[in-house]
Amino acid sequence: MDDLTYKKSGVDIDAGNEAVERMKPLVKKTFRKEVLTGLGGFGGLFQLDLSRYREPVLVSGTDGVGSKLKTAFLAKRHNTVGIDLVAMAVNDIICSGAEPLYFLDYIGIGKLDPQVVEEIVEGVAEGCSQCGAALIGGETAEMPDMYGEGEYDLAGFAVGVVEKSEIIDGSTVSKGDLLLGLASSGFHSNGYSLIRNILFKKHGYSLNEHIEELGRSLKDILLEPTLIYYRVIERIRKAVKIKALAHITGGGLEENLVRVIPEGLGLKLYEREIPQLFQWIQRLGNVRDEEMARVFNMGVGMALIVSPDDAGKVREELGDEIISVGEVI
Repeated sequence: MDDLTYKKSGVDIDAGNEAVERMKPLVKKTFRKEVLTGLGGFGGLFQLDLSRYREPVLVSGTDGVGSKLKTAFLAKRHNTVGIDLVAMAVNDIICSGAEPLYFLDYIGIGKLDPQVVEEIVEGVAEGCSQCGAALIGGETAEMPDMYGEGEYDLAGFAVGVVEKSEIIDGSTVSKGDLLLGLASSGFHSNGYSLIRNILFKKHGYSLNEHIEELGRSLKDILLEPTLIYYRVIERIRKAVKIKALAHITGGGLEENLVRVIPEGLGLKLYEREIPQLFQWIQRLGNVRDEEMARVFNMGVGMALIVSPDDAGKVREELGDEIISVGEVI
């Protein structure tokens, strides 16, 4: 009888070590001066520069990519979902005014393919570079009994810092303040269970199909990475006081904006032209307006609340990048 080994049971330690070696140059590119360790230790060390703050407050967030990953499996394209992973956590913590400091990732995978893991981490490193965060650690777990062939799951953890007096918490929002939006790059990382149901089950689309009215392949449309808004939010903060910020994910505009305004206030959302992408998926699925508004970002990935006097300055700074969304009532 052959001796049983971990490898024969589906876990290849050597492949894991190879994946770590492939990650190292990608990870190192994201390091900031505060990072004290390289990849491979039991914990990532980050020395906060206390000279920059009087009362530093750490802000943390965690998220995943969700079932958008299924499209990556089918397309065998793994170097963009890491950007989504960073975006989903970082876009949350910047709503408090935080500067992203560092990020950690978790990859649970059925069969560890070093090339696939390298591509995933390539995307994570790109996302970290986009917002200035250091990728200081993570975990890759090979679990053949948990995931099917070619499948994996991702989780990400972001930590940032904000001066206590500069926390954005919505407490100063008042009647008459204006809601402005920053455009999304598409579906971002929400609504993919509904999207797959419409496109693949109901209509039988293939990923390589070219969508004439959108001018792109379905694969490119569905794997367009989530935008990371840190840099543009910092530009706006240098020009005006942002009273509240909301990352528009599941629940849509209304449910996410309600989370950042004081009790007793409400929202009036303006009618606006919905991007063609969302009109297209709504038409294919015969989805009601109310359902669309709850499931998708409808073209607005981040929303901010400012005073009416400051709204003009934001428009001067960003021009057509800004969308008029509504007002506080």
